[in-house]
Amino acid sequence: MMDDRSKLLLKTLVERYIADGQPVGSRTLSKTSGLELSPATIRNVMADLEELGLIASPHTSAGRIPTARGYRVFVDTMLTVRPAQLSFEDSAIAPLQPDQPQRVIASAAHLLSNLSHFVGVVTAPRKAGVFRHIEFLRLAERRVLLILVAADGDVQNRVLFTAQDYSPSQLLEASNYLNAHYAGLTIDEVRERLQGEVDRLRVEIATLMQAAVQAGSEAASDEAAQVVVSGERNLLEVSDFGNDLGSLRKMFDLFEQKTQLMRLLDGSSRAEGVRIYIGGESGVVPIEDLSVVSAPYEVDGQVVGTLGVIGPTRMAYDRMIQIVDITARMVGQALSQK
Repeated sequence: MMDDRSKLLLKTLVERYIADGQPVGSRTLSKTSGLELSPATIRNVMADLEELGLIASPHTSAGRIPTARGYRVFVDTMLTVRPAQLSFEDSAIAPLQPDQPQRVIASAAHLLSNLSHFVGVVTAPRKAGVFRHIEFLRLAERRVLLILVAADGDVQNRVLFTAQDYSPSQLLEASNYLNAHYAGLTIDEVRERLQGEVDRLRVEIATLMQAAVQAGSEAASDEAAQVVVSGERNLLEVSDFGNDLGSLRKMFDLFEQKTQLMRLLDGSSRAEGVRIYIGGESGVVPIEDLSVVSAPYEVDGQVVGTLGVIGPTRMAYDRMIQIVDITARMVGQALSQK
């Protein structure tokens, strides 16, 4: 447990290090903390904080810097987020139309990057998977083209490799049945109803419909797996990484692969409000020098995606929280407009 004096010195040290990027010594803390303590007393407190794993001493300096654990204590118990001082009224997001989701998320990632001077990431909005029309076309023996038209007019094409050959009349029959009974439902709802009705359908038609439902689910998953990343090169300008080529290589691999990013952001979508991962504590991004500030965004009251800022652990968390929170609300508004 830390007493009030230790908490104030830790808070002062973290804020000073975030602002200056230089290890903080006892003399600096004595001048800036507002406490009338001697440098010797402050050194004793710093030794206690170091023993708790909250600060560390770089090899090149007598000063101290926060550890990931120290940042976590700071963010959870000491951070004060002031009322929003950012305005997005003139931003590129506001005028975007709701029928252009890709432009909305691309602009949001760019905006996050520009405002934070770090990396902006936004996942594409997940769709409910409601289909308006379905059609099967015979391409060749045991090859069928599936055409799915979503409720918003989006068209997905998938080639099905079937176990048997289907005639054009059989494909038309399957199309008509699905359109008559299931149009307006989500793919998951179609799957659920098909399970109860499969016994009443001819085997070959039931098999074709199940293949169509599976392909529809995969199409929705492919679309949801999109993530837009902007500003990766900003990290080259961060002094914290300037001489650490190994960390830079790991970070650029992370942004290129995107799989880990999707897992991280998917976890954030299940949380309310802004979420902060410091260092490797997410278990998904194993880079100790990176922090992620993320938040879900909603469309018509439903969480459909996540966005965030990725940067060094030495970031102005109060400002990043504001940037991420406001951008999430603006993206939701842009995509919810009718």
